[in-house]
Amino acid sequence: MEKSNFKIATDEEIDVALAGQYLLNLPIIVDESKIDKTLLKRYFSEHPQPNLPDFADKYIIFRRGIGIDRTADYFFMEKVDMIIARLWAFLLRLTRLEKLLNRRLRERHKKEPKKDDEINPEAYSEDLYVERIRLENMDLSIKKLVSKTTIQEPTFDRIIVVYRRASPKPNMDRGIYVKHFKNIPMADLEIVLPEKKNPGLTPMDWVKFLASAVVGLVTVFSSLQMPTADLWVIFAILSTVIGYCAKTYFTFEANMATYQNLITQSMYDKQLDSGRGTLLHLCDDVIQQEVKEVIISFFILMEQGKATMEDLDLRCEELIKEEFGESCNFDVDDAVEKLEKLKIVSRDSIGRFYCVGLKRANEIIGVTTEELVLKARQGSISA
Repeated sequence: MEKSNFKIATDEEIDVALAGQYLLNLPIIVDESKIDKTLLKRYFSEHPQPNLPDFADKYIIFRRGIGIDRTADYFFMEKVDMIIARLWAFLLRLTRLEKLLNRRLRERHKKEPKKDDEINPEAYSEDLYVERIRLENMDLSIKKLVSKTTIQEPTFDRIIVVYRRASPKPNMDRGIYVKHFKNIPMADLEIVLPEKKNPGLTPMDWVKFLASAVVGLVTVFSSLQMPTADLWVIFAILSTVIGYCAKTYFTFEANMATYQNLITQSMYDKQLDSGRGTLLHLCDDVIQQEVKEVIISFFILMEQGKATMEDLDLRCEELIKEEFGESCNFDVDDAVEKLEKLKIVSRDSIGRFYCVGLKRANEIIGVTTEELVLKARQGSISA
């Protein structure tokens, strides 16, 4: 995984990724009873790794690269929910209940690490910085409520999830599941989690249901106690309460449909491979990565002459930046080591590296396996 530039996702990175919402607005929970907790725990006890996440004994998530995902839609229900949430916040400020809630939140934040929308520069020093554009940060107006809105979320370019299912039989052999995904929005990272439980109504939905029912019943009861109870007023109150409960339920149903679409999309569009296919893909990634590093290092030495290790590293990174517009941390040590083993790069008396000519390098390397396979294919075609 290290050779393919995959890194284990830490708790901090997962917290930052899940700090916001994108397309998935339902709480997703892993059914831990269906996941084995001994294999990975035993492996990491024998091969310690720094900054392991809390769930490392159940499953492990590897990530590589940062990208961008943009979605344009009306998001009508989400905008309505956002307006309601802001009205609730306004009412809390008027009733001064916000101070009480903030006091409890501050006490909880003292015990828990701070979650932030900003990507940790140390954790993502080699990646791009991408701005999150979300509905909760926008100024909503009547025009924006009925018009299309574009939201943006950084993505993990590649994700690999490794886990093993639990078994009721302790001595039963079980396979290790390896799943490979691409372009997963950070805020929707839950869609790649293994053995997910079916989501239900969120706690906020239940609060809305119960609060609406209590307010409606109290209002109706108060109206009935009046000497001249107006049936139309009671009917209007009941209709409002029932309508709000129905709206909450249909919002949940819409979120469930979005969840199912996201799962389907991740399985068919975003899942690259699984099992042996993922392992073969990783092996191919390693080969291509090392070959590209060797070619770039040799090209720089051939075109720009002798260089120290530090100069060669800087020149390779500058070349990639100029030609492809990408910033990276070039692994020059590994590339030079391979070039020296091939005997096409050497050091002079003061430690600078230099290469042989291109024609001489081809003679030293000789015929490669790929060239032999290509010649055999051409021969079979001509025959």
